[in-house]
Amino acid sequence: MSEARLMNGTEVARGIMDRAAERAAQFEARTGAKPCLATVLVGEDPASVTYVRMKRNRCAKYGIESRHVPLPGTVTTDELVGAITELSNDPSVHGILLQHPVPHHIDERAAFDAIAAAKDVDGVTSQSFAAMAFGLDGFASCTPAGIMRLLDTYEVDPRGKHAVVIGRSAILGKPMSMLLLARDATVTVCHSRTVDLPSIVRTADIVVAAVGKPEFVRGEWLKPGAVVVDAGYNEGNVGDVAFDEARTRAGLLTPVPGGVGPTTIAVLLEQTVNAAFRQLPSAA
Repeated sequence: MSEARLMNGTEVARGIMDRAAERAAQFEARTGAKPCLATVLVGEDPASVTYVRMKRNRCAKYGIESRHVPLPGTVTTDELVGAITELSNDPSVHGILLQHPVPHHIDERAAFDAIAAAKDVDGVTSQSFAAMAFGLDGFASCTPAGIMRLLDTYEVDPRGKHAVVIGRSAILGKPMSMLLLARDATVTVCHSRTVDLPSIVRTADIVVAAVGKPEFVRGEWLKPGAVVVDAGYNEGNVGDVAFDEARTRAGLLTPVPGGVGPTTIAVLLEQTVNAAFRQLPSAA
């Protein structure tokens, strides 16, 4: 029995980040300043702290300034919106990342939408989603955009294919479906109320799993030869797809870790550099 070919997100990400580093150096040579990404972290959730540290380390390695804005877990929505608005109005900041999830008492949508669209390098605002949906100029959600880069690198053309997206979050499932639709895929979005999910998944040429449940998608659900993208990450380096089972059925498969995660961060850095160039006076 043949095994699925693995999509190497680390390798794809390296190419994206190397090109971003070249452009970051060009920006610094032109302006005397590095592209700047502000990371806003509310509270001290260990996983979020780790993610922010990883992103800041990547910034340092690839010539991007990282400005960290830590806020206490007790911060109110109004206080958080105020801090983000201040960054939006700061011309020395080119991109803003609000690490999510935020504490439950925060209105996350209000906080996201306080980010100026020109600095929404994580692609989380309502305006960015509208741009994705209507094919307008803007920043794409980083994880879905990174997945599209993986598909392109491995020559997966979504046109005419049936793509099943499992999960409908505002920053992953929904924008993922928009990006696939824009590439002429026939898209089915599945969620917690979907009836007979395995039968739907069996019809998919492309599966994107983003449900946040370890090994939720079983190998027997998959059409032989399907392209399977695991966008989940759970404790113990386990994705949302039962990897060993899927590997004997899929044609292409992302590993966890080393698949979607690296391309997400790479797109974030790339979009930060793009934002910096777009904010130059000559770009107006």
